[in-house]
Amino acid sequence: MSVQVSTRVTGALLFEPSPATDERGWFAELYQLRELRAHGWGGEFVRTALSFNAQAGTLRGLHFQRAPHQDAKLVTCVTGAIFDVVADIRPDSPTFGHWDAFELSATNRRAVFLPEGVAHGFLTLSDDATVLYHLGAYYAREAGDGIRWDDPTLAIRWPGQPMTLSAQDQQWGTLTR
Repeated sequence: MSVQVSTRVTGALLFEPSPATDERGWFAELYQLRELRAHGWGGEFVRTALSFNAQAGTLRGLHFQRAPHQDAKLVTCVTGAIFDVVADIRPDSPTFGHWDAFELSATNRRAVFLPEGVAHGFLTLSDDATVLYHLGAYYAREAGDGIRWDDPTLAIRWPGQPMTLSAQDQQWGTLTR
């Protein structure tokens, strides 16, 4: 497994698995806690969630939890493919207002680590995309928040227009509110 540090968002990491293959198929690690520790993360994952998305062009995000409920995430796509976005919304971060994106798919088996305090979203690139999340905080409905996917300050270069977007995701404010 190799780890790439995101140059656009401080603390974001891309894990590239190195599968061991044989006649049965393959086995690969998504991440190792010691790698996260080596890159400065001292948290722990407290819950795991799945997101199923039936159609290509489904957009979820950009989501985050406000302090003190900020959560780190480890995200991978177990079926299909997604364009996964990490947006730095931490005012004191040297990469505030920057974003980075990674294609995650069942084929490339990549995983992205997002530190606490960043926003996350994705656009499905295929039908039947299932996204697996390991999360570093319990969900607090009152702390749930978001930023518009088309925020002009972030100016994310999505690979296409969303075909499906929740009413809530259409109503988020901008980074500068």
